[in-house]
Amino acid sequence: MAKDHPTVLVVEDEPAQRDVLTYNLEAEGFEVVSAGDGEEALLLVAEVVPDIIVLDWMLPGISGIEICRRLKTKSETAGIPVLMLSARSEEVDRVRGLETGADDYVVKPYSVMELMARVRNQLRRVRPAAVGQRLEYEDIILDAETHRVTRDEKPLKLGPTEFRLLSTFMEKPGRVWSREQLLDRVWGRDIYVDSRTVDVHIGRLRKALCKHGGDDPLRTVRGAGYALG
Repeated sequence: MAKDHPTVLVVEDEPAQRDVLTYNLEAEGFEVVSAGDGEEALLLVAEVVPDIIVLDWMLPGISGIEICRRLKTKSETAGIPVLMLSARSEEVDRVRGLETGADDYVVKPYSVMELMARVRNQLRRVRPAAVGQRLEYEDIILDAETHRVTRDEKPLKLGPTEFRLLSTFMEKPGRVWSREQLLDRVWGRDIYVDSRTVDVHIGRLRKALCKHGGDDPLRTVRGAGYALG
């Protein structure tokens, strides 16, 4: 399944709390995977590569703080936002959570509406297209809400795959994406697509972007992948 919807990993050992979070996140249009302990959470992060993690501090085995520390010290997971949940409301605990690398800290009991707003807020930072934001790069404008793309104020026709590719590039201009990373982000991990398919769709995207003239904004990085700019 293509990742039009951001994936949230919920790490919570209390089944009732986990179910409430899962229900509300799915109602907001997110894909949800969940774990009941730290070991399972670390395995899922490697397998699923979520867009954001909602992480309980108090977990059996590996604590939420330790999970957060491990994720933030690895380059491949350091950029995933972590929203820490905790019954600890003391300022010293909040500071400790944030210093460990948590991007936000929510004290239990929490308002579900507030939690959803904080999840969306973190996603705006890392995957703005997934929450309907408008993206701009030089003379290219991508409106994720209306699924429209223009270049130099001229409309471009993009297929759904090319649209997802472009939104991925525009969220992080300059970042080099490998074919495998693009397959995970654009096509999803649960279907098999040959990596050469990426090259075909990149070719289509280039053609569409240059239809009305202008330089090709996509860069091929030998042995590494593709980048915007």
